[in-house]
Amino acid sequence: MNTKLTLNINKEIIRRAKDYAKEHNISLSFLIENYLQKIISDYTSEVAPKGSIVKELSGIIKLDSDFNYQEDHMDYLTKKYK
Repeated sequence: MNTKLTLNINKEIIRRAKDYAKEHNISLSFLIENYLQKIISDYTSEVAPKGSIVKELSGIIKLDSDFNYQEDHMDYLTKKYK
């Protein structure tokens, strides 16, 4: 369920964020929601119990040194919600 949220953000940051969202064909709400989800996800993985499945599976997949997770994830989401 979505809920309306009002934020006070610097005009220049809003303008640049809108430009970014437009270039990637996504809404500003979608961009912010996914950014917040990433922060929450990172925090959750940091506080995961030591023997958790997440810890056990970490590092199993080897990626190229120049792999950009954020760019790959944004591409995935853009394709998914087009």
